[in-house]
Amino acid sequence: MSVQIFADVMSQPARAVLIFCRAAGIKHELVPVRITNGDTRTPEYKEMNPFQKVPVIKDGDFALTESIAMFRYLAREKKIADHWYPKDSKLQARVDEYLEWQHLNTRMHCASFFIARWLTPMMKQAPPDEKKVAALQKTMESCLDQIEQIW
Repeated sequence: MSVQIFADVMSQPARAVLIFCRAAGIKHELVPVRITNGDTRTPEYKEMNPFQKVPVIKDGDFALTESIAMFRYLAREKKIADHWYPKDSKLQARVDEYLEWQHLNTRMHCASFFIARWLTPMMKQAPPDEKKVAALQKTMESCLDQIEQIW
C-alpha cells in the first residue's frame, strides 16, 4: 500500500518528507495541498490534522501530523536501508539528536533567510532589506558550517 502525503511543496517539512520517501524508496502518493488556497482549513482536512498544517501522512486509516514523527514512523514501518534510521539504539539516538537540533537551527535559519531574501519581497513586490538578508545569511552559513563540522 502506498503512503499518502498531503503536502504543500512550499513547506520545508513537507518537502523533507517527500524527499525522504523518494530517497528511501518508500511507495507514496503526493496529495497536493495549497495552504494559500485554504486547503488546510476545510472540515475534511481539519479532521486529519486539527492543527491545520502540512504535511500529513496517511498510511491506510492511520494519519500522522508531525514531520519528525513521520520519519520515525516510516523508518519503523517500511522497509528502508538501515543508514536512514539505524536499528542500533546509540546510532539511532544520534539521528534523533540531529532531528531535534535542526528545528531551531537548520530549519529556522534557512527559512528565515529564504523569507527575507525571496518570500517577503515577492509578496510585498518590494526589494529585500539587504542589511537583514546579509545578517540572516551569515547566521545561516554558520549553521551550515556546524552541520559540516559537527554532524
